[in-house]
Amino acid sequence: MKNKSLIQLAGLLGALAVGIGAFGAHGLQPLLESHGRIDTFETGVKYHFYHALAMLAVGIWSGFQPDRKWLKPALWSFLVGIIIFSGSLYILSLTGISWLGAITPLGGVAFILGWFFIILAANIDKA
Repeated sequence: MKNKSLIQLAGLLGALAVGIGAFGAHGLQPLLESHGRIDTFETGVKYHFYHALAMLAVGIWSGFQPDRKWLKPALWSFLVGIIIFSGSLYILSLTGISWLGAITPLGGVAFILGWFFIILAANIDKA
């Protein structure tokens, strides 16, 4: 994926985080309150936003150092984390389907791996 595409993807995910958060705070509040899941929804939005910003940083970094092979795995890990972690929390919050809580940690592991890939990208010279 090219640097421009990485930055565009991060921008799209950031815009989605803001939109989902705003819609949750205003349009979905009664539904979230009925399921007792406002905090869960907000956690999904926070991690979604944090990792959209991390993806933006990776996109910018890859523009300066495109040979850093660990940057792409970091990006994909953050994307998978957003989909699984935040996505499962959104669905859990809106539907009350509790078994989704069992897959949420897989998204958390993807986030953690993404940060470890950042460490590798910073420490291994063009590897």
